[in-house]
Amino acid sequence: MTLRWLGLLVFCVVAVAPFAYVVSASFKATQSLFSFPPEWIPSDPTLGNYERLIGDLPFVRWTLNTLFVAGTVAVLKVAFDSMAGYAFSKLRFAGRRPVFGLMLATVMIPPAVLIIPLFFLVRDAGLLDTYWALILPPLANPIGIFMMRGFIDALPDDLDKAARIDGCGPFRTYWHVVLPLVRPGLVVVGVYAFLIQYTNFVWPLVATSSEDLYVLTTGLARLKPNFTAPDWGLISAGSVAAMVPITVVFLLLQRQFVAASLAGALKG
Repeated sequence: MTLRWLGLLVFCVVAVAPFAYVVSASFKATQSLFSFPPEWIPSDPTLGNYERLIGDLPFVRWTLNTLFVAGTVAVLKVAFDSMAGYAFSKLRFAGRRPVFGLMLATVMIPPAVLIIPLFFLVRDAGLLDTYWALILPPLANPIGIFMMRGFIDALPDDLDKAARIDGCGPFRTYWHVVLPLVRPGLVVVGVYAFLIQYTNFVWPLVATSSEDLYVLTTGLARLKPNFTAPDWGLISAGSVAAMVPITVVFLLLQRQFVAASLAGALKG
C-alpha cells in the first residue's frame, strides 16, 4: 500500500510540476527565468507580464474568438451528433449499418492528410479567413456520433415503442424521451468537442490570416518571434491565462463528466 501511494505521489509530481513552473514563470521577468538553481517561488514577483499581455496585445480578442468558436462547435456537435446517434441507434432504414461503418472508417484517415483538400474546399466556398472556416470543418468529426449512439443504445427499445404508441413521431421521441435520459452523454460530447477545438492549432493556423480572427493557440504562437529572443515571461503568462477558461468549464461540468464516464465504464 505504501509503495502504491508513493508511486501515485511521484506521478502527481511529474504531472503537476510543469504547470506549477509555468505559473511561477508567469510572475517573473524574463531575465530572471534563467537563474540557477531555478526559483519555484519568485523572490520578486511581478504582474508586468499580465499587464503587457492584456494591455499591449489583443489577448482578450483571442480569448473571445476561442470561446465563441469552441462554444459554437460544441453546441452544434451536441445537436447534430445526438440526432445522428439516435437515428443510427433506434431508427431502421436501408443501409444503416454500412453507412455507420463507412462513417467510422473515416476516423482512420490521418488529419494531416485532410488539411490540403480541406483548405481548397473552404477557399473555393469563399469561407477562408472567416469564422465559418473555423466552425464548419470540425463538425464532420464522427467520434461524437459514435459516442452518442453508444449512450442511446443503452436505453431500452420499449421506451421508443411506448412513445410511438402515444403518438410521438421520431423527432418528438428524440426530444422529449431520449435527450433527458442521455444528458450525461451530451455533456461528454460537448466537453470533448470544446476541448478539441479549444486546443486546435494547425487548422486555425491554415484557415485564418487576420489577427482579428486569431484564436489563443495561433495568437500565443505569434508571441515567439523567429529572429529575436522569445519573451518567455510573456509567453508563460499567456499560457496560464489560456488555461483559465478551459479549467473553469471542466470544473463546472466535472460532476456530469465523471458520472458519464462511470456510466460508460459500467455499461462496458
